[in-house]
Amino acid sequence: MAPVLSTRLRQAAVLVCGAAVAGCGSDASSDPGVATPGVPASITVTSASFGDGGAIPVRFTCDGEETSPQLAWSGGAGAKPAAWALVVDDQDSPGGTFVHWVVLDIPAGTRSVPAGAVPEGGSQAVGSSGSTGYAGPCPPSGTHHYRFTVYALSAPTGLDDGAGSADALAKIRAAADARGTLVGTYTRGS
Repeated sequence: MAPVLSTRLRQAAVLVCGAAVAGCGSDASSDPGVATPGVPASITVTSASFGDGGAIPVRFTCDGEETSPQLAWSGGAGAKPAAWALVVDDQDSPGGTFVHWVVLDIPAGTRSVPAGAVPEGGSQAVGSSGSTGYAGPCPPSGTHHYRFTVYALSAPTGLDDGAGSADALAKIRAAADARGTLVGTYTRGS
């Protein structure tokens, strides 16, 4: 009887450890990011909150107020978007890409969003945290790179608030005409 119990305990321990390792990227299959290699990177994304490749201030992370940073975008190399989409993700997450924020169908005339706000008229999809809204950087260890990517869409996705991230990312992938990315880094305790 003791060997059977010991085997079951080992199996349970393996399952628990596996779930813990998946942790941060639990919603990620392998990479739920929006892979758009054929889409021109002709949009410039900037922030008054941090520079490209720079550290994201604590205010915008899980260690601070966890509000979204100010963002602005321009360009698009002739793309006349029907709408915009915004995706914030972390490819350094141990469980695969972790999606921190997805905003869809931002009106075509919009070119910026203030800190702590959702782009007016946009709808938010569920991210890897399991909820809608901005989930600030919160790496379990080391320095992570957070991509703030804006996509010019040829047509609105038509998805409402609370849409699943897989559906939202697939719709963005299908309608993206141009893209641009601002990368910020964060290390906890820095």
